Amino acid sequence: MARKKRVIIMGAGGRDFHVFNMLFRNNPDYEVVAFTATQIPGIEWSRYPPSLAGPLYPDGIPIYPEEWLPKLVKDFDVDEVILAYSDLTYEEVGHKLSMVLATGADFRIVGPRDTMIPSFRPVLAVTAVKTGAGKSTVSRALVREIKSRNLVPAVVRHPMAYGDLEAKNLIVIKSREDITKYPLTIEEREEYEPYIELGVPVLAGVDYGLVVREAEKLGDIVLWDGGNNDWPFIKPDLWIVVADALRPGLEASAFPGEVNVRAADIAIITKASEAGPENVKKVKENLLKLNPRLEIAVADLEVTVTNPEQVKGKKVVVVEDSPTVTHGGAPYAAGYVAAKKYGAEIVDPKPYAVGVIKEMYETYKHMGPVVPSTGYTEKQLRDLEETLRRVPADVIIIASPARIENMIKLDKPYVRVNYELKVLEGPTPKDIVDKLLEKHPLPSH
Repeated sequence: MARKKRVIIMGAGGRDFHVFNMLFRNNPDYEVVAFTATQIPGIEWSRYPPSLAGPLYPDGIPIYPEEWLPKLVKDFDVDEVILAYSDLTYEEVGHKLSMVLATGADFRIVGPRDTMIPSFRPVLAVTAVKTGAGKSTVSRALVREIKSRNLVPAVVRHPMAYGDLEAKNLIVIKSREDITKYPLTIEEREEYEPYIELGVPVLAGVDYGLVVREAEKLGDIVLWDGGNNDWPFIKPDLWIVVADALRPGLEASAFPGEVNVRAADIAIITKASEAGPENVKKVKENLLKLNPRLEIAVADLEVTVTNPEQVKGKKVVVVEDSPTVTHGGAPYAAGYVAAKKYGAEIVDPKPYAVGVIKEMYETYKHMGPVVPSTGYTEKQLRDLEETLRRVPADVIIIASPARIENMIKLDKPYVRVNYELKVLEGPTPKDIVDKLLEKHPLPSH
């Protein structure tokens, strides 16, 4: 009898488990001996539990740090290593490829055909060239448009499989009370809470077979609000890619963002006024070079704060959405823009950082004078709390979509940042939903 093919899946607590569930969970020809983890602090040294891994894995599957990969290939006599996470440059992909091939194992990336789940509902997918481009802002504008037609959108989020995976096999949030049912990190709350404010169900989890079936029950239209710059887990009827005018060139240098560009139907270039016409022109040219059939919209992400008078002329510390300013590669985001817009003096928090926040500055040297909203564990929440306490500022500007003020103690007054899509030219949310319903008409429409 032939030996099972031994596999390691390289991941970051999201697509890695999806690839396993779709291809390997009940596949007797393969043995997944380990996952490796990166990008997200604190998810290694755990185990994909037996209840999720299935009967072929009675002990579950261990999760190790990615830097252990060459040793793991040797120790487990691994045949194949699968890359299953996003927000990478091609240089980073190349180094990982070389690291794997140097061990003698095969290197593989599992493509969309084998990882997209079909749905009988119309599916609208919002993806990006890179984290921080404005996917969720675009998604919220589309949700409002769908609701204006008396249709129910069910939003499906990219997984953030951290902590207790069994408790997160299927996450369904329909109200603020539902948020307390699950052990959620700041990063997860950032993705769910804005949709609760809009009164629409939002779903995620570890098992996307379950997620999609539940979304089909709850919504007339399924909206995939992608994570990082990953491609969708659900087969879309209409595919949108969001590009960042402040970072031209990423269209053809970020993986798998370029996949989204080449596969999409519509591109939305955001932050146009802030970036200027020259950058917008470059991004537009780059997009069309990769995908000449793209329809392109140009838009702004309009930034406001809850109490502008609290900010003007004050010393502020800015808290940004963590993935955007860490592995997303952006030096700052909406909070910094709001501070500048309303005439605040931004205090550099780096000298005052402690714990994981300090480590983040050392790891992500591109980060500007902002605090990442990192809070995957209780210890990290305390590090965030203590860092903000130490910064000598008058006001905290919170640009994280999560209500972090409910998760940590703030010793300073705070204002919250809001940002909304404003289309300047090209397809609007109305045009996009019209196009979706032309492709996939609804009986009630």
